[in-house]
Amino acid sequence: MYKVLVVSELKDFLFLALKEHMTEASFEVFTVPADTEEINEFVEPVDGILIYVDEKLLQQQQAINFLKDKAIAEDVPIFILGYEEDLEDLKAIISSSIVRRAFLRPLNLYVSKMVEKISETIKIYRQQKKILVVDDSGITLRNVKGWLGEKYNVILANSGTMAIKYLALNRPDLILLDYAMPVADGKQILGMIRSEPEFADIPIIFLTNRDDKESILSLQGFRIEGYLLKSMTPGQIIKCIDDFFELRKAHM
Repeated sequence: MYKVLVVSELKDFLFLALKEHMTEASFEVFTVPADTEEINEFVEPVDGILIYVDEKLLQQQQAINFLKDKAIAEDVPIFILGYEEDLEDLKAIISSSIVRRAFLRPLNLYVSKMVEKISETIKIYRQQKKILVVDDSGITLRNVKGWLGEKYNVILANSGTMAIKYLALNRPDLILLDYAMPVADGKQILGMIRSEPEFADIPIIFLTNRDDKESILSLQGFRIEGYLLKSMTPGQIIKCIDDFFELRKAHM
């Protein structure tokens, strides 16, 4: 049985039908409005967040950003439901990279089929290997998400601070780390991660443009599982990640 938090300003026929079908499908459904305080008071762990989008909800940008942070921190998928224009406006706020599935109104499938797809997606999400990608480049983050997102659960962090915040609550199966970043570079972030006993054994592979000998040698003394260059083709990068997990699986 999956637990889903439904965030909605509407209590219309579709909302009621969706809640009914989810309950019938053995979901445990919790509902809250798009209000930061009410969302913050909700501390029950869930398996997914469904946002029912309309114009009124889009006005609650603070609550939307809070939901985004909650989904990232708790490592749960976000689902969105609404008219196409409203969904595009929502993606502009929370980034489409963390939206696992979008459902358009009017629904081109039965509500029961939508519930089935949510269930399937949560199941796959929980089974996939988790890869935390740390890079200050939004383009790189989106690209890596696109390359690996079909096969892996890819979590994005645009700074070392965001990565540490995620690690405090979640444990990925692999970290892909850039070298050249502002404030704290990849080597410093690597040092912070390795200095914490609970993070120390998380596998880390560098994915970077830095191919000079000095940068590579500076990582000696730290345990890393690989060093990949962004100049590699997407296919080569995917293969390296696949090979990494296959090798670990063989040694388990």
